[in-house]
Amino acid sequence: MATSTGKHFVSDPKTLVKDSLVGLTIANPHLAFDEKEKVIYTKDLAALRKKQVTLFCGGGAGHEPSHAGFVGPSMLTAAVSGHVFASPTSSQVLSCLRRVYSEEHGTLVVIKNYTGDVLNFGRAVERFKSERVNQGHPMPKVDMVVVGDDVGVVNPNDDEEGGVGRRGLAGTVLVNKLAGTLAANGASLGQVKEMAQYAISHTFTLGCALNAASVPGQGMPRTLSNNEIEIGMGIHNEPGFEKTTLKPANELVPGLIDHIVASTPFKKCTGQGKPRVVVFVNNLGATSNLELGLVTKLAAEAARERGYVPERVLQGTYMTGLAMPGVSISLLVLPDDAAQRAELLALLDQPAHCPGWVNQTN
Repeated sequence: MATSTGKHFVSDPKTLVKDSLVGLTIANPHLAFDEKEKVIYTKDLAALRKKQVTLFCGGGAGHEPSHAGFVGPSMLTAAVSGHVFASPTSSQVLSCLRRVYSEEHGTLVVIKNYTGDVLNFGRAVERFKSERVNQGHPMPKVDMVVVGDDVGVVNPNDDEEGGVGRRGLAGTVLVNKLAGTLAANGASLGQVKEMAQYAISHTFTLGCALNAASVPGQGMPRTLSNNEIEIGMGIHNEPGFEKTTLKPANELVPGLIDHIVASTPFKKCTGQGKPRVVVFVNNLGATSNLELGLVTKLAAEAARERGYVPERVLQGTYMTGLAMPGVSISLLVLPDDAAQRAELLALLDQPAHCPGWVNQTN
């Protein structure tokens, strides 16, 4: 049951990321590729920069479709990729920022909370600002937000602000969708950043896996036994907070929901209330669609039974850990105010035209 494989479709591990991104552009003619810097960007970039706030995201490869698969209308303007499970360099990020920067409207940079990403993207933003000022331009309108939605690394008895903080997981995709769609609708950089920050502070994610993922050219880092599951395993094979005996799904999934709503960050956000939520079920890479449907059913039911009414339920493969046999569940807490809630849901419902996002028909 915890089967995983060290076999891969690979020509050369050193060129796998580049070759994969080339394939993405072949299958999606609206995309262009800077092969040297590993930047995927939308072909209508010149017109887009004049029309709206631009956004880009990035990080190590191995999380496909994140993030290049979310480049397109109503989502990201560009995405920059490092090697498998490795942050892009600050020079790559700087190249991407130079390409997408909108002088008129500004640019938002979205990253996940990992040390390499925080350092390299942060350094690139500061280099870009210094570069522009030294060239005689005014201080550029660039902001950066950091997503840390994981509640699997937070000990309820500890201060979650300690250490490196919560990891960025599938909630990053919700941040990109809400902020990207708002930008496409003509909002200012301040408004787009505010929406991104809302999603960051109101999204809570927990993952679990039946095994670690094999890394091309490296193999399996560790193996779980057939009757084991690891709760809280990270998207780079980071250890979770608990290895336990695999239970039936109708016991496991409600337990994941219970952990999310009992976590310190979730309780700090919601207090004693029972807000309406978006349930976001994500395939970590190697879970069958048959099983994923069951997880979605159980997650939505468990949320509702605990008083958290799902206004939307989204299911798909959004952020993977290569071919990890596992799932993550995110709860996005919606505003109490009905008008604000309707505005946020409208952004979520508005179609995005990119290969990674699953548009719903409502």
